[in-house]
Amino acid sequence: MNPQPSAISRQRVKDKSRYQNYKLRWPARGLLSSLHFGMWLWLDVEKQGGENIPRTGPVIMMINHIAFLDPVILTGLLPRPLVSMAKVEAYEDKLLGPLLHAFDSIPVNRGAADLQALRRILDALEAGLAVLIAPEGHRSESGGLGEAHEGIAFVAYRAKVPIVPVGISGTPAFKHNYWKMKKTHVTYRFGQPFYLDSGGERVTADILKQMTDEAMYQLAALLPPEQRGRYANLDEATAHYVRWVR
Repeated sequence: MNPQPSAISRQRVKDKSRYQNYKLRWPARGLLSSLHFGMWLWLDVEKQGGENIPRTGPVIMMINHIAFLDPVILTGLLPRPLVSMAKVEAYEDKLLGPLLHAFDSIPVNRGAADLQALRRILDALEAGLAVLIAPEGHRSESGGLGEAHEGIAFVAYRAKVPIVPVGISGTPAFKHNYWKMKKTHVTYRFGQPFYLDSGGERVTADILKQMTDEAMYQLAALLPPEQRGRYANLDEATAHYVRWVR
């Protein structure tokens, strides 16, 4: 007698099926059109390094997170679908929750190691999708980079996929300019894609930490000095585990 698959196994099969030959569904496609109009109406977007965005294949879009709009605008800027993540509490919001569901965002429990979310991220990458990761795990209150979690390095190394660092500036001003009917200038700088490669070394916790720091310095280099925070001293940056995409 064959055992019945668990709820987790059934969800895994469902997720894998969803990500294969992935396309935005309605109402997400309609919402994306509305997003483009809203960006034209309310934002003055400066996009630098757009040629660094891979048009196909799996990729991690690594951002600094300084305002709620950061992943929203990035979704509108990319020439391909983007799978993002959001804390589980956000799905309870009456306005934000349906939007997150529409764009197939991945719910993440930030209070513990969320293995189900990790599996969904790896499934999305295996299917060749672009996945957004904010390595700090939360929005920065100061506007500067904080200590990053090693999850970005673990996922990039495990999935063997490139990372595109995305330095974001200007988005916090939107909440003030909106009420003044004033456009907000925002800048999105896309850096050169790179892999994290151990070079044959056994990957330990210390190596994951160094990989994470090296990735974060690549992100910091795309930001103005006042936003570099914990990674402000670029002279300390190493690139021992960084392999550039040619």
